[in-house]
Amino acid sequence: MKYIKNHLMFILPLMTILLAIEFYLVFDRSTHTYEKGLTEGYSMLVVAKKPVELSTFQALNQHIVAAKQLKRDSIVSEVAKGVNKSTKEAILKALPYFYNLSLDAYLHSSGLEEIKKDLESDPNIKKVETFGSSYKSSYKLFSFIKLTLKIFIVFMTIVSFFLIIKQMEIWKYAHKERMQVMEIFGAPMMLRSGVLFKVALIDAFFSTLLVSAMFFYIKFYWAGTSGIEIMMVNKDVLFKGSDIGILFASAILIVIIAVYSVVFSSKGVEE
Repeated sequence: MKYIKNHLMFILPLMTILLAIEFYLVFDRSTHTYEKGLTEGYSMLVVAKKPVELSTFQALNQHIVAAKQLKRDSIVSEVAKGVNKSTKEAILKALPYFYNLSLDAYLHSSGLEEIKKDLESDPNIKKVETFGSSYKSSYKLFSFIKLTLKIFIVFMTIVSFFLIIKQMEIWKYAHKERMQVMEIFGAPMMLRSGVLFKVALIDAFFSTLLVSAMFFYIKFYWAGTSGIEIMMVNKDVLFKGSDIGILFASAILIVIIAVYSVVFSSKGVEE
């Protein structure tokens, strides 16, 4: 029972760190997809005196990827109902050209202002509408959620790492006689710490396996029936095969740092 408890005291905090890493990977992929959707759904309105080509807009600012001209005939038909044909033609001739511009990324509100400034530097452009107030509100909320989750992940990782260090110290004292004998016979530190590496690497393997199994279940079984739209739509980003390698490599790195932190914390093994 004590043997299982000692391993759980290492596996559980390590799993917490691996869960934090996987949540970060999933969150990063999900937010990238969400930002892409927001970018595709956003456009700024430009009013120009004369027709403008996409290349001209892009020369003014590199973030502009598409320009869609609004049909002026439909605008005239709305504002000139009931007037004769010649009047409509006069209105159409006097009407400026309207464009919806699409961007290549989900920019900070200051980035929108920079684009607006660049566009307005062209004398042919009369007005630029960025719809900044609604965009700024959405961007701030989205950024706050991202920052909050990242702070929580970092906090949980730090706390869990200290728990791993504590458990590693317990293992060091449990094997101190063996390590002391090896030190007396001149064994290098890597060899003396081999027993700690062996136990920790086994637990690292099981921790990675358990975390991967959890997200595998979430992706292929729970997400589809959860009723949570964002998870049902973004099932593909919940877990990827490459995540297993990232998690196991992270677990090994944590083990190496923990072992050497404990070994270097004291000069040799205590008598």
